[in-house]
Amino acid sequence: MNIYIKNMVCNRCKTVVKNELEELGIKISRVELGEVSTIEKISDEDFELLSERLVQHGFEILKDKDKKIIEKVKNIIVKLVYEDESNLSENLSDIIVKQLRQDYSMVSKLFSETEGITIEKYLINLRVERVKELLMYDELSLSQIAHKLNYSSTAYLSNQFKKVTGLSPSFFKKLKTTTRKPIDEI
Repeated sequence: MNIYIKNMVCNRCKTVVKNELEELGIKISRVELGEVSTIEKISDEDFELLSERLVQHGFEILKDKDKKIIEKVKNIIVKLVYEDESNLSENLSDIIVKQLRQDYSMVSKLFSETEGITIEKYLINLRVERVKELLMYDELSLSQIAHKLNYSSTAYLSNQFKKVTGLSPSFFKKLKTTTRKPIDEI
């Protein structure tokens, strides 16, 4: 049985969900961002209890087909930006089609109608949040960050960053304040 869960955006989220499932005695075969596969069907009572427990952690079990698709798209993009940075050079629409096995124009339209922004704008916003995070760590230069996140140039990264935040990356770095958004609010 597959369960789709909203707001799973990092490895910590996967750990929390896995722990809740194990505490309820639910046997799982895998836990991924936004999706859990159980070995056996879950009783209605356990499903309701799981849902209540996950809500306490800021998660939500998705039942609507369209919401599941949207969450899958978001998780694909989160994974690209935070884990598979090398794949950022691939065409996003190709990645989404390959992983969802659905028509991109339908997915794109659904995403835009539901979220109020395009898939591409969501990717840009997430990449800018990742740049903010890397700037806050102060371990990489701007050109290293541009390379890491597969920007064509440091200038392109700077222009996109300024367009989204209103600040240059160097000015943002000087602020030394946390003005990052949580991933589930992007």
